[in-house]
Amino acid sequence: MKSVIEICLNGEVHHIDDVRPDTTLLNWLRLSAKKTGTKEGCAEGDCGACTVFMRLQRPDASGRLVDEMRAVNACILFMPMLDGAVIVTVEGIAGPDGELHPVQQAMVDHHGAQCGFCTPGFITSLYHLWRDKQVLDDQEIDDALAGNLCRCTGYGPIVKAAKSLADYQSPAWERARLDTEDAFLAAYHKGDESLAIKAEGQHFYAPRTTAEAARLLAEYEGAQILSGGTDIGLWVTKQHRQLSCFIYTGKIDELALVSPVEGGVEIGAGVTHNQAMQALQDAPEALQEVWRRFGSAQVRATGTVCGNVANGSPIGDISPCMLALDGVVHLTSQAGMRKVSLDDFFISYGVQDRASDEFVSALYLPDLPADTRFHAYKISKRFDQDISAVLQAMRLTVKEGVVTDIRLAFGGMAATPKRAPATEAFIMGKEVAKLAEMDFSDMIAADFTPLSDMRASAAYRLQVAANLVRKSFIVEATQKQLYLAKAMGEG
Repeated sequence: MKSVIEICLNGEVHHIDDVRPDTTLLNWLRLSAKKTGTKEGCAEGDCGACTVFMRLQRPDASGRLVDEMRAVNACILFMPMLDGAVIVTVEGIAGPDGELHPVQQAMVDHHGAQCGFCTPGFITSLYHLWRDKQVLDDQEIDDALAGNLCRCTGYGPIVKAAKSLADYQSPAWERARLDTEDAFLAAYHKGDESLAIKAEGQHFYAPRTTAEAARLLAEYEGAQILSGGTDIGLWVTKQHRQLSCFIYTGKIDELALVSPVEGGVEIGAGVTHNQAMQALQDAPEALQEVWRRFGSAQVRATGTVCGNVANGSPIGDISPCMLALDGVVHLTSQAGMRKVSLDDFFISYGVQDRASDEFVSALYLPDLPADTRFHAYKISKRFDQDISAVLQAMRLTVKEGVVTDIRLAFGGMAATPKRAPATEAFIMGKEVAKLAEMDFSDMIAADFTPLSDMRASAAYRLQVAANLVRKSFIVEATQKQLYLAKAMGEG
């Protein structure tokens, strides 16, 4: 095992061996590297003021190293998680003699800044989009900026700056920094050592295999499994928890893949939301839309699908969808691997069917039959980057206008993501056209006793959940009518 963190910051390689494991990238940048352009706003991954550009390489299914480019929140990433990463801050985007990068120049030309506090985050988010995509359409720009908050300039000038980037070329002076990045990544991947950091009573381990992770988890009782840090990072920055031991899954290559298997697909524990979205292009459109509204681009770039499921949050957006899709978690320990249906995995608030020496290594999703549809709706106060008040996910099979199978799950309605058995039983065997006219309030009330909180009252949640069930069948009935009308017209 090695005990030195290696990163490439703004074209300069750093070897770091004197940092506490729960030190965030933001604090290290500002306090140690003296790169104060990156700002702290919320310290919880919401505002985007701390956004930096990250580049790393991970192997694909064939073992070939492929580039990943991300805009990430520096405030909730721990330094050991960045071993082997290229980081570019707003200072590094500029040229060696202070020349403005095209992204920075575009912000100047289109008057995209006022107070300037949020501007470094906007620039690094746009730099990621420009460098990763090149061709920028309206939806990509909106998605890229959804995690960056501005209350001075407004988004109009910033969006104009983003749209203008297609006319700019990469400056010649940028090539030297890119060459340094390439050389750093090539040298880093010549080794395959695990990382072990020990400082100030804390331990951090980044194993390279699932077997090593299972061994460490058995050895260090109470160790915290860490994936993307989008939840655990807040435990440190907002709750000030003193965690003694981390076991990080982000360096286990075998867990970084979305793999087709017999009858379905497996999503490894290291797969981020963005990677899953890209790999599962054929997934139902409704699931893709929930994913697009899951957090922000920065959160989706680091947060993992399995991590979101493993924490069992009652308001997590992905878990109700995976529950409706009949997902199965793979739990790994030194004793081996066992499979648990999500129906059985979620037990009560903060409690899952997972032993202390087990970790979620993958999530299995069965293929959807051709005659199966999927509906998902997220209700929140803001459209983008907000916690759900209610999320409904429905997997539905209809034959000859009659419901023959249904799995209906909700988030925000109980202490865990939960199915609605009474409502499912009521729906089974009924005609879609009749269901589109029904009131589901009594059935939903039989299934759930939600809480009132700052996001919604219990009465609101019950009414919205009932409305969403009906909405799903109105959509089904309407689509059938449109299909028949089209068929008759073509005939």
